[in-house]
Amino acid sequence: MGKYRKLPVVIEAFKFYVDAIPDWFTDNVIEDEIRLYNCDYTGSYLPEKPHCMIQTLEGVMRGEVGDYIIQGVNGEIYPCKAEIFEKTYERVLTEMQDCDLQLAKLGQACLDREGKQWD
Repeated sequence: MGKYRKLPVVIEAFKFYVDAIPDWFTDNVIEDEIRLYNCDYTGSYLPEKPHCMIQTLEGVMRGEVGDYIIQGVNGEIYPCKAEIFEKTYERVLTEMQDCDLQLAKLGQACLDREGKQWD
């Protein structure tokens, strides 16, 4: 028996009924691979919590409000509880976001050194 580490792969995901719905999710709803229940985006009160049922290779899985819905590297879609997702994944920055972050750090470093003499 050995120990294994997950390969660093990039996936797409969103929080169900919290974040904006991506096109790949909508496409699968249209294709009837995903079914939505009690989803009313107008803010009306619904007696039962919104959820979705997702057809996966392992069978039908239920996604609840706040669960992450993941599109994997092979296009497979499945739900994941937020607490598991947040222990397993980290957000990937776009090149522009990464550049902005580096510039902000550089700017802060310059402010921190303002008025200090170089030795």
